[in-house]
Amino acid sequence: MNSAYIALGSNISPREVFLKDAISLLEEHENITVRKMSAVYETAPVGYTEQNDFLNMAIQVETDLSPSLLLEYCQGIEQELGRKRVIKWGPRTIDLDILLYNQEKMKTEQLTIPHPHMHERAFVMVPLADVDAQAFLPHLKQTAGEVLGLLPSEEVRSMNKWGRI
Repeated sequence: MNSAYIALGSNISPREVFLKDAISLLEEHENITVRKMSAVYETAPVGYTEQNDFLNMAIQVETDLSPSLLLEYCQGIEQELGRKRVIKWGPRTIDLDILLYNQEKMKTEQLTIPHPHMHERAFVMVPLADVDAQAFLPHLKQTAGEVLGLLPSEEVRSMNKWGRI
């Protein structure tokens, strides 16, 4: 069984419903088991800022799927929940990003693991450390908790705990 960490985000209402629906669709797959879920955090948008705030969270799953099949399934969930890729970093019903998959490092045209910019983003690292502060980022040779400690404190403090799903 493989362990993977997935970041989820939504900024189109009803944001929490899209997060719940995405998790439910992951759990419906016979080869995916959701093991842990972070709290949900409300964050300001990054990049394209003329949009609503996001709800972000992270989950740990166990799966028999390969990284590419897990990506394919996650992208299918995004499509099913109405994700439109119009503006880079733009509004979205749901975003599912594979952050880590075991201790593997891989790069294909469609997928890079570990996620290439995760360590730069409080909206990813705070929920990931919430799920598992000991999750190891092999490309940095550090844990999620260690990486979180290196992020600017004002970014980390700007993360508003919204609640749980």
